Amino acid sequence: MTDDHDGVPELLAAWAFGALQPADEKAVPAHLAGCESCAAEAERLRETVRLLDVPPGTAAGNRSTAALDGSAAVSPNGSAAGVTGGGSAGASVGGGPAGADGVLALALALRSRPALPRVAAHAAPYAAAVAGLRALLREVDGHGPWGTPVVHDWDVRDTVGHLIAADEQLAVRLGLQTHTPPSRTTEDASWEEAWNTRTADVIAYERTRDPQETVAAWAARAAALLATPEARDPERAARATTLMGVRLPVADHFVVRGFEAWIHTDDIGRALGLVVPPPPDAHLWQLVRLAVRILGMALGPTAPPVLFTVTAGESSTEWVLGSEDEAVRGELVLDAVDFCLLVGGRYTPDEVPRGVAGDEDVVHDVLERAAALSWL
Repeated sequence: MTDDHDGVPELLAAWAFGALQPADEKAVPAHLAGCESCAAEAERLRETVRLLDVPPGTAAGNRSTAALDGSAAVSPNGSAAGVTGGGSAGASVGGGPAGADGVLALALALRSRPALPRVAAHAAPYAAAVAGLRALLREVDGHGPWGTPVVHDWDVRDTVGHLIAADEQLAVRLGLQTHTPPSRTTEDASWEEAWNTRTADVIAYERTRDPQETVAAWAARAAALLATPEARDPERAARATTLMGVRLPVADHFVVRGFEAWIHTDDIGRALGLVVPPPPDAHLWQLVRLAVRILGMALGPTAPPVLFTVTAGESSTEWVLGSEDEAVRGELVLDAVDFCLLVGGRYTPDEVPRGVAGDEDVVHDVLERAAALSWL
């Protein structure tokens, strides 16, 4: 690796566990010595490792489950000053806590999952989301029946069944087998038709089985995806393929899988009354950057330009969406989690907390297009 800040956040968890690759064992500590933000995150992750080593039932061990069972004090995600809309994500659509609470949730996920294969940075958000959902699903029997309504017309088991179908598209492209029952979709079907048909078929099949069999099938599919060479080798993941109507590198499709797994984990958590914090910051920014790229593609190069700022804690990043040949017509500020929930269809353009300046109609067009990206 280089001494570039951009390469370090994805390695901090490995550093905390003492599992760095030999090439990184000197570079990461050297970077931490001069980078306050990475050093602080590294210390939080090291504390997470300490929590994992505490025997169950002790005070620290109980803290690691508090973020999921709601017993910890939780602050909703803050929004930019002067926001308009429906209030914080934590109050309206279950956006989780940030900072230390996010680390506690990571501790829970790591504590409750078997060892995952070492993956490249592009697959890390998916691996973490899988771990988080597996941890959450262990709580279902104690907090509500598997038939608890979740989203659309799906209950908890149906939502897991949907994820089996959703992961299948990438899995098949990477040489893995389809799930039972065989797919009824045809080559000339639109991706929306294929997506909906396959989801309906898999959910119908999973309803004939025990919920734990559904969970086991989903977990096996996720583990198989994370064991593919494309999950571990950035060069192999650089080739492009078209899924869900968008041509992207396989690496980006892994990020999409992480995005969807987290969104549906949050759906299930809200249905059961359990708090699901957002992804760790490094993963969250991967989701944000990909969503912004796709949003920019959807808007096209001739749309009225909008200065778009995404914030997460004390950090922020700006993009100009639309035409590069005109002066900026409007400004939009969104919290990172709120932006992901908007793209994921969990906020409407009118209710998402936001900061707006300039031409409100132009800004609203951006919000509408972002919400239209949802397939979840």
